[in-house]
Amino acid sequence: MMGMPLDHERLLVYQRSLAFIRWSSVLNREVGPCGDVRSQLDRASTSVPLNLAEGNGKFSIRDRLKYLDIAYGSALECAACLDVMVAKEAVTDARMADGKRLLEELVHMLVRLRAAIAARESTEPACDRIRENHPAPFTFINSIDEIPHA
Repeated sequence: MMGMPLDHERLLVYQRSLAFIRWSSVLNREVGPCGDVRSQLDRASTSVPLNLAEGNGKFSIRDRLKYLDIAYGSALECAACLDVMVAKEAVTDARMADGKRLLEELVHMLVRLRAAIAARESTEPACDRIRENHPAPFTFINSIDEIPHA
């Protein structure tokens, strides 16, 4: 990453999701024919950080939770893809161990993050960037004569 990281890049769960993508990309190159499971693993693993980033940029807590739920479902789908690869005897349980550990950590982090954000839902306004009853960050003017001079 260059420059200042964006908000989602600072999330540890986002960084862990990228670590899983690196791991699963190596696995996908090593695994022989396995039907569509390799492609599905690629799509599901890619979905996790994409949904984390998109959800982190949403204004409402409800929208943030929706994207976290999608990321959570995609992480579970990744775990199922690994199980299917083992069931099809494309890889061994031992080869999957590191990936499963990464996914377990990722899923636990997603659950904790979701719980923390959901707890804020009843205590904060729907939008925490522009709050109701706060002075507006801008002023409407009717003519150029109304612009204050410095």
